[in-house]
This record gives sequence, structure tokens and C-alpha cells, in this order.
Amino acid sequence: MNESDARSALLVRAYETAPPALTGGHWTGDDRDWATQAALRLEGEHASAAAFIARRARLAAERLCSRDAGARLVAGALAWRPWIGWALALAAFAIGLATDAIGPARQINILAPPLLAVIAWNLLVYAALAARAATRLAGSAARDLDPLARQFARVAHAAVSAARISRLTPVLAGFARDWTVASAPLSASRVARMLHTAAASLAAGALFGMYLRGFALEYRAVWESTFLDASAVHAILAVVLGPAAAINGVVLPDAAALAAIRSSVSPGENAARWIHLYATTLALIVLLPRTLLALGEFFAGRRLANRFPLYLDEGYFQAIARAQRGVAARVRILPYSYRPSARAMLGLNALAQYAFGPGSLVDVAPTVAFGGEDALDPALFPVTPPALAAALFPLTATPERENHGAFVEAAAARLPQPTPFVVLVDESAFRQRFDDSGASGAARRMERRAAWQRLLAATGRAAVFVDLEAEDFAETAGVLRAAIEQAAARAAQADEPAANGNSQEQLQGGMRGGIPAIRDER
Repeated sequence: MNESDARSALLVRAYETAPPALTGGHWTGDDRDWATQAALRLEGEHASAAAFIARRARLAAERLCSRDAGARLVAGALAWRPWIGWALALAAFAIGLATDAIGPARQINILAPPLLAVIAWNLLVYAALAARAATRLAGSAARDLDPLARQFARVAHAAVSAARISRLTPVLAGFARDWTVASAPLSASRVARMLHTAAASLAAGALFGMYLRGFALEYRAVWESTFLDASAVHAILAVVLGPAAAINGVVLPDAAALAAIRSSVSPGENAARWIHLYATTLALIVLLPRTLLALGEFFAGRRLANRFPLYLDEGYFQAIARAQRGVAARVRILPYSYRPSARAMLGLNALAQYAFGPGSLVDVAPTVAFGGEDALDPALFPVTPPALAAALFPLTATPERENHGAFVEAAAARLPQPTPFVVLVDESAFRQRFDDSGASGAARRMERRAAWQRLLAATGRAAVFVDLEAEDFAETAGVLRAAIEQAAARAAQADEPAANGNSQEQLQGGMRGGIPAIRDER
């Protein structure tokens, strides 16, 4: 999947996972089915999941943008602008060309030319890059945009600022945030390439201008210092210009020769050899390393753009892959000390369809009795990983760590990996018992919610509160989808050691209990 397909996939996901009231009628269930069927006709059921998702995203985004001007404008604004990099490089070259890099009054102070500051700055940059690379290799930090790079990205990549996001519709704001996060590694590579190219262009412009002016004007080389004598100056120049002197076959003046061109006793000497020495040093320390770094970032960025690292194992993309293969999403419900009513069962089915699409199958396990968490029947748990497993509690129950918390941890440990696992708390009976129309009922419900949240926080999970006997699940579905995505990421991390033991071919095409493990490794 390339960069454009990934951007289209996130745009379409933003519309397909939003409540219908927020899409403005620009995208419907019929459009979702059309996109799936059209991609299936073009790609076929035997295509890789990544190829199918990419094709479907292109088709859906084209139809969506033809209807919704806002989606078209935001998607276009978030596309990378390559001309910004070229413009920055040309501007840097012009600045270097216009700058008198040698010094004022056609005189070079060989101890302190402006080029020496450029060299020192680049050495600091290399040290910072080396430190950051070492930190990433140690695994303590991921590559991200620093403040300066972030400003360039906002121009060249149109990374929408928080203020601009707040003015977008909720659906487009979510898309803009998701794309900014997903494209951060690619943006970091591109901005780094721009800055390396600009630094090399600045140095090239300065060198070109220096030699151009040297043909028409004579520059004199001198030095002056309050604290250094000729011997100290010779030692410093041997370090700074020694490599360049060795390459050019030039012998640096000794202390006596340097004393003869001190500004207090002499007008200096012709600066040609010093210009050559500083030009070679600049090429060694700035031009060559920056060019190599820019080339490295160019190839890294091109690889990221052609094989965009979009996480395809989340519930939304898994549902698309199942639709391609005609595999129904299976949801396993594990009730604890609670028997859902017939209406609650209908609510569970409706939630599953919101999360995984039509045709989802909900399987409710036998209720685990209170206190039975220490001797769970193995038959409660599926052999192959379902699309989702969920523990189900009633809000009427007072949460207890020794029972409810222990059940959550025991169930999570027994589920086959990688199974996304969430916790559902049904509020229907609580709302019926305590009149929720008054302030006291709402206060009781919030207090009980807080108690469940505190309990589940100790297990590292969040509760999804839902009234399973309600008729509208649009708002709850969004919360559930977010919880499923977090649970899927957690399950994938837990399954990583096992996945590393499988072959790459198995990871790409294998089926885990009928659910494809989607990884875009083309």
C-alpha cells in the first residue's frame, strides 16, 4: 500500500466509522457495500488483503470526494508538496551566494571566518543526529518531528494545526489527526531530506560566491587575537585545516610564517591557499556528509511512501478483509454473574454489526457464576481467535477486585492470541431500577461508573458502558470501536513473540481462525 492509498483508506475509515448523522449523507451503507463489491470484482477474492483494502480505498475515496467538497479539500491539503523542498534548496543556495562568506573589506581572518561557524554548526548537527540514532537503536524513542521540522512539515505537508482541526467537521478533524500521526515517520524523513539538502545548498552557494568574487578581487589572509600567539594559532589550524591540507598537498605555514601575517605587523598574504583549504574543509564536513544524508533520507522516504506503514490489523480493516473472503466476524461474549435479556441480546448483535459490519455472529457463552472465576470451564473460550471477545457485567453489580477483576484477568489469560478483549458494562437494568431522568439517578450511575473504571484501571483496561436495551447505539459504537482498536493493538503486541517465530509467508497469507493476519509487506 502506497502513501496515496493509505491516505484514502484513512479518509474512508473516518466516514465509515462515524455515526451516520455526522457524515452529512455523503457516505451510506449502500456506498460501503458498493465499494466492497467493486473492489472484489477488480481484485478478486484471492488478492492479498492489503491490495484489496488499497483498491477499495481508492474507489471509495474517489466517490466520496466527488460528493463532499470538504473531504476533497482536506485530502488534497494533506498531500505532500515536493516543490517546497526544491524551493528551499534554491533559496539556501541564493543566500549562500549572496553572503560574503570570506569576511569584510576583502580580508580573511583565518581564525574566524563565517565559514568556520558553518562548520561548527554542522558538527553539532551530526552529533545530535548520532545521539538520536543511538537512542532509537536502544529502543527508548521512536522517530518523530522536532519543533523545527514540524514547522517545515506544516508548510510542505500541510500538517493541519490543532487550531485548524478544531474548525473542521468532526469526521474530517479525526481524519486529519489520524493522517498526521500515521504519516509522521514519512514526514520526518522528508523534512530531514529537505534540511540536509538546504544545508548542502547553502554551503555550495557560499563556495561558489567565494570563488566567483575571488576571480575579480584580491583577498588578503591575516589573523589577530588578544589571547593567542602564533604557536597556538598553528596548533588550531593544524586541527581544523589539517585534513584539507593533506588532501590538497599543501603544507600549513609554521609559527614563524603565521607571525609574519599577523594583522598588527603585516597587511597579510594572498588568500588563495586559505580559500582552497577552507573550501576543501567545507566540502568534507558539510557538502559530502549532507549530500549523503539527503540521499539516505530520499531512499528511506521513497520506501516509506511506496510501502506505507499503515497498521491493518485493527478491527475496521479486519472487517474489510473478512468481507473480501466472505468470512463472518465472530464475537464471543463472556457474561459474569449476569444473564442478558432478549432485548440485550439484540443490542449485542447490533453493536457487533456496528463494529464489524453486517453478517457478524455473536456467540454468548454460558454465564459464569459469581465466585467461579477461579475454576473457569475451558469450553468457555474458543479454540481459534475470534474477531472480538468481551466480558459482560451489569452496572447493578458492585465491582470487586477479588471477583470481577480476577475474572477479567483470568479470561484475558485464557483467550487464544491475538484476540482483542474488551469489557462491556450493561446499564439497562440500572437505568430501569433507578430513574435516570432525575439528577439523583444520573449521579448514582456516574458513581457506579467511576467504581468500575477504578477497578478496571488496575487491569489495564477501560470499560465500555452501554445500554443494551436501547434503540440507538451510534454513540456507543464509536466508543466500542476505539476500545476494540486499542485491544487489537494490545493483542498484537502480546502475540509478537509468536509471530516472530512464523515465516514471513505465513504472516502475509495465513489465516488465524478464519481471520486474516493483515500485514502489508509487499
